[in-house]
Amino acid sequence: MIAAFSLQPTGRPSDPALVRTLDDGADGASVHDAVAAAVRIVRDSGLPTRTSAMFTEVEGEWDEVMDVVGRATAEAARYGSRVSLVLKADIRPGHEGEIEGKVERLEAAVDRLGS
Repeated sequence: MIAAFSLQPTGRPSDPALVRTLDDGADGASVHDAVAAAVRIVRDSGLPTRTSAMFTEVEGEWDEVMDVVGRATAEAARYGSRVSLVLKADIRPGHEGEIEGKVERLEAAVDRLGS
């Protein structure tokens, strides 16, 4: 399966050791530190991943993926008093490598239709 998910903590950090800092170009609504901490959990999982401007995708078996999403959510929760989780899953038993394969097939179709 592939899960695409997005996390957004809000409120004051639940972890008193955390202090928010705003880098150049960031505003008060920025959650980049929380997202970075969550993405680190995903990337350290060893599962195939991809991060874009709005979602992080992770591919694996159901239990593996849900474990990673849960741990990433818990990490992001340290940065707020609540967390919003948006999750979309493509559950396709017996298929692997689809995090790359789906994009490759799409790009080939775009090229074919552009000719």
